[in-house]
Amino acid sequence: MQITFYGAAGEVTGSCNMFTVGKKKFLVDCGMFQGSQFNEDKNRDPLGFDPAELSGVIVTHAHLDHVGRLPLLVKNGYNGHFYATPPTVELTELILDDALHIMLYNQRKLGTPILYDSTDIAKVMERFKSVGYRKKFSLTPEVSFTFYDAGHIFGSAFVEVEAEGKRIVFSGDIGNINVPILRDTDTLPGDVDLLVCESTYGDRLHETLFRRQEILENLITSAIGRGGTLMIPSFSLERTQELIYDLNDLVDRKHLLPRVPIFLDSPLAIKATKIYLKYPEYYDKEAEVLFKNGDKLFDFPGLVMTETKEESKKINQMPGIKIIIAGAGMMNGGRIVHHAMRYLSDERNTLLIVGYQAQNTLGRQILNGQSPVEIMGERIPVRCHVKAIGALSAHGDQNKLLDWIGGGTSVPKKVLLTHGEPAASEALAKRLVGDLGVQATATSFGMEVDV
Repeated sequence: MQITFYGAAGEVTGSCNMFTVGKKKFLVDCGMFQGSQFNEDKNRDPLGFDPAELSGVIVTHAHLDHVGRLPLLVKNGYNGHFYATPPTVELTELILDDALHIMLYNQRKLGTPILYDSTDIAKVMERFKSVGYRKKFSLTPEVSFTFYDAGHIFGSAFVEVEAEGKRIVFSGDIGNINVPILRDTDTLPGDVDLLVCESTYGDRLHETLFRRQEILENLITSAIGRGGTLMIPSFSLERTQELIYDLNDLVDRKHLLPRVPIFLDSPLAIKATKIYLKYPEYYDKEAEVLFKNGDKLFDFPGLVMTETKEESKKINQMPGIKIIIAGAGMMNGGRIVHHAMRYLSDERNTLLIVGYQAQNTLGRQILNGQSPVEIMGERIPVRCHVKAIGALSAHGDQNKLLDWIGGGTSVPKKVLLTHGEPAASEALAKRLVGDLGVQATATSFGMEVDV
């Protein structure tokens, strides 16, 4: 068996891993490269392989950097199936439709060519097969896979592949600890010959998760005390739902925060939240009990969901203190950029970063202290307070990854690190070697490994 890396190797986005068994080729994820622009030039480059030669495509979860190029596969000759958990199937359709919407906008405004159209997305959705957690599925008589709960976003999975007497695990993205709504990451199976593992936060530690609500409460209280607007750029899948869940707890269940207008200004997040409500069997025990007892989880007094552009524009007409949760999470598009143009320059306001910010994105620039920043052709000074909470990340930190990799009945024989900037991957590799005695190596684009 051979593994080849066609994305997220030496960088965080564009996940795309191929494994070859005999003459059959299979893919795990095929995501977009993301950075300073939604549609990076690399997304228009040749894939590096012929999609018509693929025998199956496994999808770990619905984030754009894992599913964004799936339609390119069918557009370029792939005729097989896609495999994912039931929530991932539904969420993927939302993500792809949203990606196309943004590409069409960029085409009208900037003349940027689109990667695919609605027909290609429809073909992807027609070919999905739903597979539940911990149920072995045969791709061929010689190749099988099993999904396990990754605890990253709703329906996310890491995948165990068995073929030729070998056992390989692709991590997808591994979730944080003690995350609302989601169950904990499943234990890594034993006797793994090779683990292909993400390393997004391989060089960092998050704040203690037990303090996540306390940290959030203090930051929001301080922001409200300044009398301005609190902006929270949030990823539409998981981060937004966790944030709304926490705010529901702080405002309505525990009465620890004053009731101020809270706007969820993201059509994609609103649609995704409806899918969350369809699958309560995927909740952790706490959320499941609340749901069964009639708690709406994602709705409470003071929360306003603004789905249309007209509703979004009315937010700015609301005087006084308010909280705006809007996409995109890295501030590289979406409605958050319009709010940023209006509110970044006022020192009474606050920008709260709650997720990973890729290189060259507006969010990364602001987090690094850059001022002014360019937004839609205008230079905007950053005078507002800028805060970040690692504890709200959907990715596990260095310790979580080490605990997961070393927490099975046996440690993997070898680990290849993907989905991380070089410094993060190298730092995690060093600790894996030193702490667990595991052979660990960072990957590079086009790298081929025999198993």
